[in-house]
Amino acid sequence: MKLSDVKSILPTLDNVVFQLENGTYVPEHFHVTEIGVVTKHFIDCGGTIRNEKVTNFQLWNANDYEHRLKPSKLMNIIKLSEEKLGIEDLEIEVEYQGETIGKYELEFNGNHFLLKNKTTACLASDACGIPSQKEENTACCSPNSKCC
Repeated sequence: MKLSDVKSILPTLDNVVFQLENGTYVPEHFHVTEIGVVTKHFIDCGGTIRNEKVTNFQLWNANDYEHRLKPSKLMNIIKLSEEKLGIEDLEIEVEYQGETIGKYELEFNGNHFLLKNKTTACLASDACGIPSQKEENTACCSPNSKCC
C-alpha cells in the first residue's frame, strides 16, 4: 500500500485501527512515533546492486491508556512529514514492537489496516542455483524420489 492510499482511506474512517496477520489488534492507545523514509542500498548474493526506499510508520504502545489517534491527527502527521522531509508516494512499511521490532507490509480490509508479515527471500535465485518452488516440488518430492 502506498502513502497516497492511506491518505485517501483516512478521511473515511472514524478510528485508526491496526490488526496483525495473526488476528491480534494493536492496542487502541498506540502512537505513531515516527514517519520517515528508509533507504536500503545493498548488493544481493548474485552481485546486483539494489536500492529500496519505503515510507516507514513506527507504531508504539505507551501506558497512556486513554490515548486514541484519530484519522485527522494521523493525516496531519503525514502532511507534516511530506512538507518537512519531502516524502514521496512510496510503499509503506510499518514497524511494530513484538518480541523484537517487526516489519510489516500494510493493507486495508475495508474496515481497518492490516499488518502483513514480511519475509526474506533470495533476490538472485537464478545466480545461486536455487530451484524454483515448482522445480523443487517435482524434483524432490515426487512419489518415487525417496527424499520425502
